[in-house]
Amino acid sequence: MIDSTFGIAAPTGMSGITGITNTIQKIAPPVRPGQEEEKATDLGEVKDSVFGSLFTGLIQNVKDTDAEFTQAQYLLATGQLENPAQLGIAAYKNEVAVDLLVQMRNKALEAYNELKNMSV
Repeated sequence: MIDSTFGIAAPTGMSGITGITNTIQKIAPPVRPGQEEEKATDLGEVKDSVFGSLFTGLIQNVKDTDAEFTQAQYLLATGQLENPAQLGIAAYKNEVAVDLLVQMRNKALEAYNELKNMSV
């Protein structure tokens, strides 16, 4: 598979960061009896919320740092990278961005489950 951003071949079987965005799903509110015909909130409304824009920004940050890391790897492999420390810095930035996204996801799921389990 050829990456259109950098024109390099990616290993087969590796979906990269796009796998994360494909697996993120909207959390739907629980359906009460007799409310099955109500429409769930539109995904566009979720993205326009502060919460949705936060996660959209985090996902974009992960994509950007992954692209920066991939570019640094390519430049090092082709001998065009003048400072090899840039590869380590790009790898660390990518690792921190992914860790932050995972931690935010875990906190959001924890808060959702806590709200879900509240008795009214």
